[in-house]
Amino acid sequence: MPSQCGSSLVQTIDAPLPLVWSIIRRFDHPQAYKPFIKSCTLLKGGTGTGTSPAGGSLREVTIVSGLPATKSMERLDELDDDLHVMQVSVVGGDHRLRNYHSTTSLKEIEGGRKTVVMESYVVDVPEGNSCDDTYTFAETIIGCNLRSLARVLEKMVANDHDL
Repeated sequence: MPSQCGSSLVQTIDAPLPLVWSIIRRFDHPQAYKPFIKSCTLLKGGTGTGTSPAGGSLREVTIVSGLPATKSMERLDELDDDLHVMQVSVVGGDHRLRNYHSTTSLKEIEGGRKTVVMESYVVDVPEGNSCDDTYTFAETIIGCNLRSLARVLEKMVANDHDL
């Protein structure tokens, strides 16, 4: 059985939880804030607009050129609009992230003016890699995504967009 590693990253965003959740919950549009995703095609399930997509929805994301992958197949395991929790698993692709599962959860702070986003993950350590290598790779991608999410949302707030 392969070894696994995992961790949790936290990002505080100067934006209200409903606005942050409206971006994160869009399973069909992760490229809105994930800079390593070029495009997304929903293969099965709902879009994330209006009613919640059902668990089991599948998407194929195209990765920007220059990275050691071109596609990733991802499944929505859970989307809870009441608890503000989203769980996603990587189920295929031409990359080395095997058995990857993440949980993203939100909590409002400072009277609703800010939101704390926490993303936890667990992933198999690929053969030939160390846990440290895998950890560094995953932390770099997730950290970049969370910082990008903060920039996108804080710009929206500054422009009074969608508030």
